[in-house]
Amino acid sequence: CWRQEVGPVFRMLYLKLAVQGIKRNSQAYLPYLGACLTMVMMFYLILFLAVNPGLDPMTGGRTIQLLLNLGCIVVAFFAVIFLFYTHNFLIRQRKKELGLYHILGMEKHHLARILTWETVLTAGLSVALGLAAGVLLSKLMLLLLLKLLGVPAPIGFVVPGYAVATTLKLFGGIFLAIYLNTLRQVYRLLPIELLRASQVGEREPKSRWLLAVLGGISLGIGYYMALTIVHPLDALVYFFIAVIFVMIGTYLLFVAGSIAFLKLLRANRRVYYRPKWFVIIAGMIYRMKQHGAGLANICILSSMVLVTLSTTVSLYVGSEDALQVGYPREVMIRAASHLETDVQWVQVQTREILDRHQVKGSNWVEYRMISFPVARDGHRFWPRPDAGPSYSADTLTLNFITLEDYNRLVEEPVVLADQEVLVYSNRSAYTYSSLHLFDREFVVKERLDQLPGGGLSSTQVFAAYYVVVKDRQVLEEIRQQALAEQAKAVTAQYLLGFDLDASREQALAVFRDLRGVLEQNKVLFVRAQSREADREEFYFLYGGLFFLGLYLGLLFILGTVLIMYYKQITEGYEDRRRYRIMQQVGMSRQEVQQTIGTQVLAVFFLPLVAAGVHVAFAFKMVTKLLTVLNLTNVPLFALCTVLTFLAFALFYTLVYLATARVYYRLVAGRANGLILERAL
Repeated sequence: CWRQEVGPVFRMLYLKLAVQGIKRNSQAYLPYLGACLTMVMMFYLILFLAVNPGLDPMTGGRTIQLLLNLGCIVVAFFAVIFLFYTHNFLIRQRKKELGLYHILGMEKHHLARILTWETVLTAGLSVALGLAAGVLLSKLMLLLLLKLLGVPAPIGFVVPGYAVATTLKLFGGIFLAIYLNTLRQVYRLLPIELLRASQVGEREPKSRWLLAVLGGISLGIGYYMALTIVHPLDALVYFFIAVIFVMIGTYLLFVAGSIAFLKLLRANRRVYYRPKWFVIIAGMIYRMKQHGAGLANICILSSMVLVTLSTTVSLYVGSEDALQVGYPREVMIRAASHLETDVQWVQVQTREILDRHQVKGSNWVEYRMISFPVARDGHRFWPRPDAGPSYSADTLTLNFITLEDYNRLVEEPVVLADQEVLVYSNRSAYTYSSLHLFDREFVVKERLDQLPGGGLSSTQVFAAYYVVVKDRQVLEEIRQQALAEQAKAVTAQYLLGFDLDASREQALAVFRDLRGVLEQNKVLFVRAQSREADREEFYFLYGGLFFLGLYLGLLFILGTVLIMYYKQITEGYEDRRRYRIMQQVGMSRQEVQQTIGTQVLAVFFLPLVAAGVHVAFAFKMVTKLLTVLNLTNVPLFALCTVLTFLAFALFYTLVYLATARVYYRLVAGRANGLILERAL
């Protein structure tokens, strides 16, 4: 009769079968629908914020919109991978049912019609409800973002047509691709393969030693890069390369390395030939074959959650510390000259403006400085004529200041002979007793632990050496020699910094006048910066990163929870048969409970332990990345990382306890499942 179907009756029959299939498999379908709905909602929300016109006129609004647009790309990319991955769990459970339909007379194009209706129903329901939820929550999400940024919320409610249209296009494309992939799987398999698809993997896996070794090497390379990189710019460049190596190593070790390790344990007679370990090791071999990739995904998602949340939380909590690092003084002035006439003009104009506003400056720091990029070999330095400003990790900067300026800032003045210098390094300590530059050999009288005012450097990203020379004559000689060596990036500058004993409004007024007077000089390039003037944009950046971190962390947590849930369902169906066999061969119920409990706990918490190891090795590299954002408070980041891991571990355990109930009831039926539950 399937070959002769005509009219609307049969078309409605396919719809009915699709609805029945969804209801029959509701235990797997409902979480999938919830995930689809949530993905649609989260993508719409972040796109709504990215295109919201209310952010345009705000200071730092463009920075926030850039961050949110990057977040849109991450959410879209994650949605594609995640929905494909979770749908594979779902369709694997449906293959047996589809195979039964095929044996009863349906052809594959009939199955395609059922799958078409299922796709239409799931896509339509999830997109409609997801968009509705996104629209309802959009105002709340905007209020939350503006609260984190510390700005007032605008009045009004908008539904951007661009956000709605883009969401429909994206998820329409995702569901179409999932549908075509499902048809490909169904058309490729024979009926008997459809019936047995859920039991694939019952054969003992082979030991793939090559993959296991490659996994260990890949993980080792990633860890080595994370531990050995010193320069923040190197960390910025190589971080994603290290992440790729760690991801590859994680997959290979979970899929192949775990099986190889278990087979080594099986080869050990003293371990394997014990009743408890015999069953555990044998069961774990099959579990790791079938679920190694899923466990690797959980591990990687958990690592992403931990790194994302710990980083953004520490940035937000330590934003004031980062602001102080970026702006060592309330007002900082840089003039592109070290000539005395230019220096005096800047000083006079600055003091006149302070007097006009009746504001006093404090903690004055000023330097006359010569800077140029150099290469280094031990104690020998030479200019790099081909280098611009020090924006590459392999280029260092030499900064020369006078003893006069240095002594003005310290309590105990220092005396230097003609060829003596003081040296400070913002990276590793300078350990040599001399410094060779051009044809001059300087004797290092003292290695400084710190430089007053930090050289008024707005960032600690670049490796730099500060050298205190005897007087301005030596300073000018070095400048002339550097220019003769064709060092194009030789800069002479005067740096002045001070704090203000004034309110925020007075400080902003002083800064506006300073910038208006100093930066109008057509001959001398002068740049003025103010901590208070840039505070709002600074907090916009850190608040935006914090919001994005929380948002993506929630997204990754959702992925982790759903993969864990589907893993429990899949293992429950597969272990039901093993549970009965173990009882039939003579194992007591208590022994079966202990065996299954040990396996489940080991498999479930292995990704969490591995994620903790990943984060521990990544800690040093992430601290270098945070240096780019002026966060140098390593103890704060360490505390945030530990607290984030503990909170996530607690959440992970609660998810395990919740999903374990489904597993135990699938394995042993309702009554025995409750017994297993209590035992574990």
